[in-house]
Formats: sequence, C-alpha cells, structure tokens
Amino acid sequence: MWILFAFGSALFAGLTSILAKCGIKNTDSNVATAIRTIIVLIFSWIMVFLVGAQHGIGSVSAKTWTFLILSGLATGASWLCYFRALQIGDVDKVVPVDKSSAILSILLAFFFLHESISPLKLLCVVLIGAGTYLMITKKETSFENSGKKGWSWFFYALGSAVFASLTSILGKVGIENIDSNLGTAIRTIVVLIMAWIVVFVTKKQDSVRTIDHRELGFICLSGLATGASWLCYYRALQDGLASVVVPIDKLSILFTILFSYLVFHEKLGKKEAGGLVLIVVGTLGMLV
Repeated sequence: MWILFAFGSALFAGLTSILAKCGIKNTDSNVATAIRTIIVLIFSWIMVFLVGAQHGIGSVSAKTWTFLILSGLATGASWLCYFRALQIGDVDKVVPVDKSSAILSILLAFFFLHESISPLKLLCVVLIGAGTYLMITKKETSFENSGKKGWSWFFYALGSAVFASLTSILGKVGIENIDSNLGTAIRTIVVLIMAWIVVFVTKKQDSVRTIDHRELGFICLSGLATGASWLCYYRALQDGLASVVVPIDKLSILFTILFSYLVFHEKLGKKEAGGLVLIVVGTLGMLV
C-alpha cells in the first residue's frame, strides 16, 4: 500500500504546477502564492496533529527557531520566484530549471555541511545539468534572439532553484532536533507571513477581491494538491523504504510534463525528451 502513497505524492506534486499555472493566467503570482500558502499551512498542521508532534513545540531551541525561520524565508522566496516563472513561462521549461536545485544543494552541502561528493554524484550533477540545458533550449530560439522579456522566466526559475537549495541546507540544520512535520509547519507560517508582506508591499491586496472565481478555484486546488502530496509522501515514508519512496517522489517531473502536454499542449521535441531522460537518470542516480 505504501508504494501507492509514494506514487500519489509524485502525482499530486506534478498536478501542483499545472493547477497553479491555470490559476495565475490573470492573477498576480504573488497574490496566488499568498492564497495557496493558507491551504498548505492548514495541511501542514493537520500532519503535525496526526503524528502528535504538536507537544514538541515548547522544547524547540533558539538555534532551531533561527534556522527554521531562515529556511521559511528561503522557501517563501523560492515559491514566489517559481510561480512568477510559471506565470510567464512554459511549464515544461520552468520545472526542469527548478528541479536543478538538487545540483546546488549538493554543492552547498559540500561547502557548508562538509558532505563528500562521490564520483557517482558528480556524474549525476553533470547529467541533470545537461538535461536541464537540453530541455530549456529549442532550435528556433536562443538567448540572443529571445529578448530580455522572453527569457525573464528563466531567471525567476533559476531564483526558485537557488532558494530551494538554500531551503534544503537551512532546513537540514533546523530539523536536527525537532520532528520534521513540526518543522515544516513552522516554516510554512514564515512563508505565509512573507508572502502576504510581499502582497501588501506591492499594494496588490485589493486584487484579492477581484480574482476570477475560476482562477481562485485553481489556486486553492494547487494548495490542496501540495498538501495531498505532503500527506502521501510522509505516509509512504512511515510504512515504506525511504530509498524507494524518495526516488519515486522525485519523478513528479514526469507527471508534470505529461499534464502540461494534456492541458497546455506543450510538446517535447527529441532534444527535450532526451534532456528529460538525462534528468530522470541523474535524479535516480543520486539516490542510489
């Protein structure tokens, strides 16, 4: 049964990007992020109470609080960049760049956590990097002729990857002495506060009332999909083998590409398909 939960986690993670893309066609991406974070926050605390981790909040150390807050800020920045990239770019190009955060995480872990990089991991980094490059470039386009606006999605997606990698490092330190579910819930509170601060600073709060009901529905559904993915993921980890659950969850990119084809008719060329294969192989290789 646990393996079904693992695939459910990947499925819902893949759905998150598609639902979010549908919800931000005419809605400000920062507003959408702030709204969906409310849904994610509810889910994260449901997980805390399901595992009975709420009692540990009183014993959280000052160091842990600091790193959880920093991790939450990094997560918030990553989400804001990611959904802005989705709003102005193609899903099948934004997601691979975002997934390249695994490369940055390995490098940051090497420099700051002194984790070793094996020859296999180094090869996987090369595979993911090469695959990402193949997926975001087409024969008919280039950085030179696309124009600044045409490639702005790339810089937002890259920002998402950078902040996501920082989240991993800061989060690793932050949850050393705390239940991971409780740590996630605390971080999500920070993300929520940060997201709404951005909304008010950019004076977009009034646009909440004018959001198209259809888009609002998709935004909420994307939050539910994220929450469902988390629930399935941690249920699978509870009953199954982490060495099997984690690789399956990372394959959410396959579901995202499939859904982007079915919903947005975004097709992969031979070069892009080859890039996808390299990313999948590289991702699985990291988890061997």
